[in-house]
Amino acid sequence: MGRLIINADDFGYDRGVNTGIIEAFNEGVVTSTTLMATMPGFDEAIELAKKNPKLGIGVHLTLTCGYSVGCKYNTIIDKENKFLKLLSYENEEFVESLDLNEIYEEWNLQINKIIKAGIIPSHLDSHHHVNSIGNIKDVYLDLSKKYDLPVRNNFSLPKEIKTTDKLVDFFDKIGSNKKIWRHMDINNLIKDCLTYDSIEVMCHPAYVDYFLLKNSSFNIGRVNTLNELKNKEIKKIFKENNINLINFKNL
Repeated sequence: MGRLIINADDFGYDRGVNTGIIEAFNEGVVTSTTLMATMPGFDEAIELAKKNPKLGIGVHLTLTCGYSVGCKYNTIIDKENKFLKLLSYENEEFVESLDLNEIYEEWNLQINKIIKAGIIPSHLDSHHHVNSIGNIKDVYLDLSKKYDLPVRNNFSLPKEIKTTDKLVDFFDKIGSNKKIWRHMDINNLIKDCLTYDSIEVMCHPAYVDYFLLKNSSFNIGRVNTLNELKNKEIKKIFKENNINLINFKNL
């Protein structure tokens, strides 16, 4: 039997994202989410997490969105304690100039902020996949070992690190692809689930509010994702193919 984790990224981003994720959990097939400690929807997300204890809650480690939990950094924030844009991380010289101790301190603070709020994290991943860039990988793996947490499988990982066998982005893609390709997308996901022991599908469900519209380049598409996650046909197909919906705590 294939085991499938459907993880909604960006929990805590804002109210529209929080609402979409909880709805996708209660009315759809989302089993897991990852929480941002650096965004304005954090407190609301904590309240919602406690009201929905069966939803797996991981940490969405962040360096490119919102304000840092710590301060007095020299390489990862601006003068207002705001993180630098993702575009900076596309510059090799910038990445090489990063102080990895600062990243470790900041991400450790983000994890602890979530723990102190009463949430036991299920796993780690990162916003914009910055965990897979250069030597930032080492910081990510060190924190995984420190907290004994599984991680997202978005780069080649050491064997001792717990993760899924594969990562895909099915629900974000199927919500924007042409309908004529829908059956191929579904068949490919089912094939993966029956081929591998464990799969993670990352996705970004949300209702689009003003904050999301102005601050994220991926906005309107999130509504399509939410619609697909709530599609009763999808849940039926998973059941017919004996696909077991789990979260990272079940790995």
